[in-house]
Amino acid sequence: MCLVAPPFAFDPASGLPVAAARPIPEHARCPVCGMFPARQPRWAAQVIFSNGDVQYLDSPLSLFLYLQNVPRYTVGQQASRILAMYATDLETGAWVPAQQAVYVHGSRTLGPMRSGNLPAFASAAAAAAFIARQGGTAVGADALRRTLPAELQRLAPQTHEGHDAAV
Repeated sequence: MCLVAPPFAFDPASGLPVAAARPIPEHARCPVCGMFPARQPRWAAQVIFSNGDVQYLDSPLSLFLYLQNVPRYTVGQQASRILAMYATDLETGAWVPAQQAVYVHGSRTLGPMRSGNLPAFASAAAAAAFIARQGGTAVGADALRRTLPAELQRLAPQTHEGHDAAV
């Protein structure tokens, strides 16, 4: 069974700027894995497109897997149309611009999928304090976009015949 998780349209009545992070609807599903990001909001991420549509993801790992092939997960969209991206600071629950966040790879903390993940933090100091308690190494968004560690890449969803052609 294939899951399609459509993006959510921008609601001008929300009072938020189009590029602002938005609350996660309870029924939103991650387009990468099908999980519900609202169930573990301190792991969530979101991508906002230039037309205002938003795609919610269950974790920073899903965010970076999503960025590898945006058209696979959101038909009709491309990475070049991304207006803003956010990850949730694991400790504070606040939205952080994904490009500015510091991620931790290889910690003992399990993410929503119970396996390797990339908890996000608003600062290098917060990430370092977490690493002192839970292990791992700090890594930035640019490095993760260039090359996702092999053990995390293996967690990508399986391909589905007919659904993986670039659109």
